Amino acid sequence: MDNRWNYETERPGEHPAQNREADRKMIYMDNAATTKTAPEVAEAMMPYFTELYGNPSSLYEFSDKAREGIERSRTVIAEMIGAKPEEIYFTSGGTEADNWALIGTAQAYAWKGKHIITTKIEHHAVLHTAQYLEEHGFQVTYVNVDENGMVKLKELEQAIRSDTILISVMFANNEIGTIQPIREIGEIAARNGILFHTDAVQAFGQLPIHVGRYHIHMLSASAHKLNGPKGTGFLYIQNGVQTQGWIHGGAQERGRRAGTENVPGIVGMGKAAERAAATMARRIQKERRLRDYLIWKMMKEVPYVRLNGHRSQRLANNASFCFQFVEGESLLIMLDMKGICASSGSACTSDQADPSHVLLACGLPPEIAHGSLRLTLNEENTMEEMDYVAASVKEAVGSLRKKSPAYEDFVKGNIQGRG
Repeated sequence: MDNRWNYETERPGEHPAQNREADRKMIYMDNAATTKTAPEVAEAMMPYFTELYGNPSSLYEFSDKAREGIERSRTVIAEMIGAKPEEIYFTSGGTEADNWALIGTAQAYAWKGKHIITTKIEHHAVLHTAQYLEEHGFQVTYVNVDENGMVKLKELEQAIRSDTILISVMFANNEIGTIQPIREIGEIAARNGILFHTDAVQAFGQLPIHVGRYHIHMLSASAHKLNGPKGTGFLYIQNGVQTQGWIHGGAQERGRRAGTENVPGIVGMGKAAERAAATMARRIQKERRLRDYLIWKMMKEVPYVRLNGHRSQRLANNASFCFQFVEGESLLIMLDMKGICASSGSACTSDQADPSHVLLACGLPPEIAHGSLRLTLNEENTMEEMDYVAASVKEAVGSLRKKSPAYEDFVKGNIQGRG
């Protein structure tokens, strides 16, 4: 059977559920939205607010320390993805990096062609930028994905034209956790002489990445997804790739991105990257064990539930579900009352009533996609918390279904379920 309403996997080992209602604390299960800044990251940043506050562009000795902090972070990040330090450009986050990669490349290579390829499940930082480019004379092909959210490689390759200048595919999806075949996509781009950009906001710090082996020309990342500060990110641009800058003013970032550098944020991102690299193997192992247990528990105890995303090729900390006959927003409110922080999809679109574009692209009907729940955990979560979350979801879903006319009709046999 597929993973639509079943999750057949080896039993990860039960953990006795414990009632935490009497002594409840917040359980944070929305790490794909943002993460807690690690204490050592905050500690590394603090001197650059209070003591080493010089402008790194100034010529006097006092500013040297600020400049050294930036370059140290640049080197750490470059080493982490197999790049050169001078290929790392700091930004205000992943959104700016995505915008720069697409708009800057489109403008720089418009003489060569005006066709771009991306997918239907990209983050809106890419999709809305692609739409902007369409409004300014470029053509964009949006490649389909399969029911697991995996890009269709044959369709992607067939979409290539003589005027294609850029392929942009995210490394791992922020909603359903599916990890894309980045190496294969990079090879397709390389064979056809096309630039390849990947939005690695969810993958950087969570997966080993080597830009050279994957034929990646540009890569976007954000600090706050890996226990770093908000408001800082970077764009990797391979030497030789031409991208027009779009923030004008000073000569910072080697003349390609104007504006006084966010020194504390950059230092914090470097420290967070260093921490992520050192703990990656252990974190992946623990998070995967917790994730698999949570998925097994949910699929075993809650009827009419679908696991979203690829069963195995998924981020270690991502568990995404859809519950039939349930509205995701109502489910989130009930979980919040139980001290559980979760989401129904991307935090950047949490105020929109429309179902997830990612789930619709995977072929789910809107009435099913509306019942989505994304649980993304971290290294500090425990088995006890997974039991509490699963029990809370089961209770909330049951309560909501009792109030659902559609579920009542289903129980009476008037409509078909997806079981």
